[in-house]
Amino acid sequence: MTDPRTTPDASEVTMHEAATIDVPVVDLTRGVGGPRDRQLLYGDAVTVLNRRDGHALLQATKDSYCGTVPETALAPARDPTHLVTALASHAYDEASFKSPDNLYLSFGSHLTALSETPTFVETEIGFVPRQHVRPVDASATDPAAIAALFVGTPYLWGGNSCRGIDCSGLVQAACLACNVPCPGDSDQQEVELGIGLSEDTPLRRNDLVFWRGHVALVFDDTTFVHANAGHMAVVFEPIAEAIERIETQGDGRPTNRKRLPVL
Repeated sequence: MTDPRTTPDASEVTMHEAATIDVPVVDLTRGVGGPRDRQLLYGDAVTVLNRRDGHALLQATKDSYCGTVPETALAPARDPTHLVTALASHAYDEASFKSPDNLYLSFGSHLTALSETPTFVETEIGFVPRQHVRPVDASATDPAAIAALFVGTPYLWGGNSCRGIDCSGLVQAACLACNVPCPGDSDQQEVELGIGLSEDTPLRRNDLVFWRGHVALVFDDTTFVHANAGHMAVVFEPIAEAIERIETQGDGRPTNRKRLPVL
């Protein structure tokens, strides 16, 4: 059975046009005016499948997720050279932190460098501090450390940015930064990520624990880092307390435990 989230309706596909997201963050919705399923970030590569009435049906390159965005959020395809690795950054009008900022950028945004100075990378939208980016061909190696960057970020259903993120968005950001392919939703992640663990296997850093509709990343042998609606934020939470709290609120026991590949 095909998944409509990642398999577009063939009758709706009229083109295959490479493009890129050209705004800091945009909702990927279930049709025009539909609910937010996920979000895309500045520089995300996409394939446009249809254009109609000022909106575009598209498929994200990073996870094959399909949905609709306003056409104003799109630009021609670019070849990114750098990735934003700070939780948030700015593109400045000049190579000076005192100059006006043109655009805010979230962790995971992709940029195309035009030139570089000792302190800034010049991009198509302005000058971004070198401390906040790395080349796209470099890779982090510790998903838990990436997830920890987001601690304090507000919880947002379907969110994928520093302005708001949900449990699966956090896991995806952490995995993709470490070059681990990762789908967008927690039920997809439960199927596709890692290898299963028995209940008596001690949890270790970067293991994943799943519930129906939720996923948490193990930070250490006693602590989760996860985005959750109980705290309405990304938090560190003791593993035993989190499991008890989630069961008490009516969402049951964990459904699966998975171990990511060694990085």
